[in-house]
Amino acid sequence: MIKAILVFNNYGKPRLSKFYQYFNEDMQQQIIKETFQLVSKRDDNVCNFLEGGSLIGGSDYKLIYRHYATLYFVFCVDSSESELGILDLIQVFVETLDKCFENVCELDLIFHVDKIHYILNELVMGGMVLETNMTEILSRIEEQNKLEKQEAGLAGAPSRAVSAMKNMNIPQQLKDMKLPDLPQAIKELKF
Repeated sequence: MIKAILVFNNYGKPRLSKFYQYFNEDMQQQIIKETFQLVSKRDDNVCNFLEGGSLIGGSDYKLIYRHYATLYFVFCVDSSESELGILDLIQVFVETLDKCFENVCELDLIFHVDKIHYILNELVMGGMVLETNMTEILSRIEEQNKLEKQEAGLAGAPSRAVSAMKNMNIPQQLKDMKLPDLPQAIKELKF
């Protein structure tokens, strides 16, 4: 089972953190810091698996990571998960992000947090792997994008109505209306 998914930059700034086991916020920050220290000091030519830090579960858990440009993608998993399977899952996650954001970068993770979490939830939910087929994941994301566009169209309806009202020249229309002569109409009223 996946215990946590962490993405941080070369300086240890977390850009995404998703914990599938409860830790209070202080403990989460300590886990991120410890994980960064463990992963960042490793050479690029060594294996991408290592024992989990003391805070995340020690030798019962593994840290499986990939370093892409300025970002570390780290999955904290228990011993039941396959290291190569998780490495493949990281690859699918990064490739999906690349397709969605056209060459994903750190800024995409900062400014599109909701979309990143949606993509991650298509891959993993509750610590269990849901989908690894990138085509299937991309089709779900496209469906979500269509729904968001439809909702944006509905949300924009009131503003379009207001702008249509503004474009109407109401004072001129009132002047153009043929109303009966009011003083004459008042004289003709019978009480």
